[in-house]
Amino acid sequence: MIDFIKIPEKMKKVLIKDNKDRKHLENLTDTKITIGDDLKIEGESFQVYQAKQVLKAFGRGFIIKDALSLLDDSYGLEIIDLTDIIKSQNRMGVVKGRIIGTRGKTKKMIERYTETKLSIQGKTVSILGEWNKISVSKEALMMLIKGCNHSTLYKWLERQYSGVKEW
Repeated sequence: MIDFIKIPEKMKKVLIKDNKDRKHLENLTDTKITIGDDLKIEGESFQVYQAKQVLKAFGRGFIIKDALSLLDDSYGLEIIDLTDIIKSQNRMGVVKGRIIGTRGKTKKMIERYTETKLSIQGKTVSILGEWNKISVSKEALMMLIKGCNHSTLYKWLERQYSGVKEW
């Protein structure tokens, strides 16, 4: 089977520059990845699907080490398109700033308490983690998007995950 995926140019350059990550992904998924205008993935259908999911996460801004967790069936990737929720460009910038927080505090808190990884890129917010934890992370993000106070979110996260382990 052959499939194609388009990723941002800057991420494509990273794959070209660091051939080691691409080769590692090819070995793990038993596929062949060719870099052109799009990324071409060749192999058996399930392996092509897995490689495509990893490359999709990488294209959304996750490091390849984190994206490789998608090879485990208990992990998933959820992409929230903010344009579906927010209509104003001005509001889009405000919401992305609220999600990141001062010096990245809010993003780090959500990641730590939900044991997921977040990537804010363009007009999307992507969540990478175990399927059962993605829903809690998404709920926290939706609270922020709807305008809840940061302190309310932090208390909610603490109640959800009291006794969370350090990352």
